[in-house]
Amino acid sequence: MKRSDIKRRPLADTVLASLDPETKEYRELDGDGLYFRVKPDGSKSWQLRYKKADGKWSWLGLGGYGTGDHQLTGEQARRKVRELRDSTAKDGSIMATKRARKAAELEAANNTFEHLAREWYATKCKTWTEGTAVRTIGALEKHVFPEFGKRPYTGILPMEWMEFLRSMEQTGIVEQTSRVRGMCREIYDLARVTGRATHNPLEGLHKFLLTKPVENFAHVSLEELPALLRAIRSYPHAPDVRIGLQLQTMLACRPSELREASWEEFDLDAGLWLIPAERMKRRREHLVPLPNQALELLRELHNITGSFPLLFPGRGDTTKPRSNTVFLMALRRLGYEGRQTGHGFRHLASTILNENGFDSQHVEAQLSHVKEGVRGVYDKSTYLDQRKVMMQWYADHLDKLATGNVVQLKRKA
Repeated sequence: MKRSDIKRRPLADTVLASLDPETKEYRELDGDGLYFRVKPDGSKSWQLRYKKADGKWSWLGLGGYGTGDHQLTGEQARRKVRELRDSTAKDGSIMATKRARKAAELEAANNTFEHLAREWYATKCKTWTEGTAVRTIGALEKHVFPEFGKRPYTGILPMEWMEFLRSMEQTGIVEQTSRVRGMCREIYDLARVTGRATHNPLEGLHKFLLTKPVENFAHVSLEELPALLRAIRSYPHAPDVRIGLQLQTMLACRPSELREASWEEFDLDAGLWLIPAERMKRRREHLVPLPNQALELLRELHNITGSFPLLFPGRGDTTKPRSNTVFLMALRRLGYEGRQTGHGFRHLASTILNENGFDSQHVEAQLSHVKEGVRGVYDKSTYLDQRKVMMQWYADHLDKLATGNVVQLKRKA
């Protein structure tokens, strides 16, 4: 319809929807300073005419016309004008009130626990492995953000954190609860050291929460090891998983280091595996000597997955490694749930090598255990010649255990 046909104001929604555009932009008064603007291209929006603090008149855009996001019907536009006028600043400036509201909304959004947590995560994740980063943000998104994410972090009381963490404990995830508590404590530390909080509500809570006894990662006894080795070698399911378990038993590497490994890290001719710094726990390159048995297994594995970049490519997405529980689930299928883990093979290797007279420094270097304070002098090939001899002995020893052809004599240093 033409605007000359308008009979009454405020403008009815049928009028608003049917007003025709003209060759020039025009505004029609709805009432109380609220105007309906129609552009030549047919777009329609709302504007408020108001007087600034200096007495001059100006226009304030309120939003487009319609029922979608960021659009206003006639009733919504009128309600917005009433709200603006009701909250007008003392100097009479609607614009001053609008700016103040936006500033308050922005401040409120930046003061939520989730906003602070993501700021902490962005700072810390640069030094983490991809796996650690995924697990950390995943734990926050799963457990913490649904409870506290949208709340101002300064308003969450210590008792609320206590009740929340105890509720996590009651589900049986004690170790995960401890990790979540540590993350949240660090998040508040960020707020405190940057002047945005005066105290940390998680400080001291650990004294009143359950703690898991400090213990080595689950592993079988030395007497049970031969049976485990035989079970692994006859693993009836995926051959790549069988090979992965065998490599873990003899190389004493961390499960993630092997599971995420790519073929380009290996020099099979030289018998070496160079793990890049970004995949190592302490962000240092680590060189692993490969005994003959490992080389044989790797060549067998290459026939299976050698056409992919990764040693253990995922089934759905071959650019990503197999699940982080793939080896643990295999041990479970073999009947070793709770009795043996991937990390437990590292403990077994340390025990056997130390008990058989190998230099503890060579063992620690193989496990990539380096004392703090020696970062500058650490070298990926530390004791490499000695470790080559040691790890070949260890692979031979495991073969003898698996076949039952070993006499338990300690090796002289």
